[in-house]
Amino acid sequence: MSVIAAFAIGLIFGFGLIVSGMSNPAKVLGFLDLSGAWDPSLAFVMAGAIAIGAFAFALARRRTATLLGAPLSLPVIGAIDGRLLAGSALFGIGWGLAGICPGPALTLLGAGVAGGVIFVAAMFAGIALFELYRRRAG
Repeated sequence: MSVIAAFAIGLIFGFGLIVSGMSNPAKVLGFLDLSGAWDPSLAFVMAGAIAIGAFAFALARRRTATLLGAPLSLPVIGAIDGRLLAGSALFGIGWGLAGICPGPALTLLGAGVAGGVIFVAAMFAGIALFELYRRRAG
């Protein structure tokens, strides 16, 4: 049942990205272009997502299990360290250059858009390089 629920939630998420236009790299780059023709629509999408997420986390804090009965384990706030800052910077640079982040990239991949395919391949290459580094660093 959890696989079906995850699939359904992924479909809803992807549909939301398409409807909001956030799977369009030009729209995202328009939001990041503060000195040109700035498009604030991504800010409204983010604000809506933050509001829904805040509500969902407030409800989740009161629960010990998910709606499907699995144990509920919420993330613990950790310290801001160099790895977090470096990862955030790399994410932001990649997002700014490509106009794509992981969620919309999977939507574009599913649609067969070349940019999405390249981005997802680069994303998996980055994950593999990090894992290689992590294993060697010990």
